[in-house]
Amino acid sequence: MANKKKSAKKAIASESAATRSAEEQASLQERRAKSRSVIRTLKKLFPVAECALHHESAFQLLVATILSAQCTDERVNMATPELFRRYPDALALKNSSQADVEKIVHPLGFFRAKAKNIRAMAAKLVDEFDGEIPLNIDQLTTLAGVGRKTASVVLGTWFGIPSGVVVDTHVRRISNLLGLTASQNPEIIERNLMEILPQKEWIEYSHRIIYHGRKTCVARRPNCTNCGLLKYCDRVGLEPL
Repeated sequence: MANKKKSAKKAIASESAATRSAEEQASLQERRAKSRSVIRTLKKLFPVAECALHHESAFQLLVATILSAQCTDERVNMATPELFRRYPDALALKNSSQADVEKIVHPLGFFRAKAKNIRAMAAKLVDEFDGEIPLNIDQLTTLAGVGRKTASVVLGTWFGIPSGVVVDTHVRRISNLLGLTASQNPEIIERNLMEILPQKEWIEYSHRIIYHGRKTCVARRPNCTNCGLLKYCDRVGLEPL
């Protein structure tokens, strides 16, 4: 069955490549070459690539990532120590009260929905997965509050499984500036990046781009003249230097 799936994927990839024009193929190769240069430079700029959310287990990372929706990592890191002290695992969180969890996550915004999601997620983990994080992205995304982005963060950061490319606001904006994608849709951006980035780089590309977005390529004031990626950047949408 596994061999049949691989053969099907290869056939689809071959058919997709065959339908591309020569111009599209050339553009794809150019973006692949550029992505390799970008990756090499990012590794020099940020040798250590780690998730900014504080966690000590896959479960804690999953909870923190759900809570980080439309909220900064810094604010999440301020709330999770108390949350994890009281509810260190899925069973404890399943048995929590909605009111108690809401009180802890209140500063993070959308606190009612977030409290409901992490409690429902924990309940399903216990009831259907024996409290363990599923290593299959399709199963993981059946949990409350878990989309592809959250699933890819957990699988990539904790388990080292490159299931996709995490596309947050930094990755979306900077990948567009670099000319690696022309879309604003996270799902399309992810597909574009998965097509040009080596799979072994999917996890750390996002971490390093996020660091770069916080340190140099800041949204409202990108420091282009001091940017290590400047020579590879198309600066799409920015005024000429």
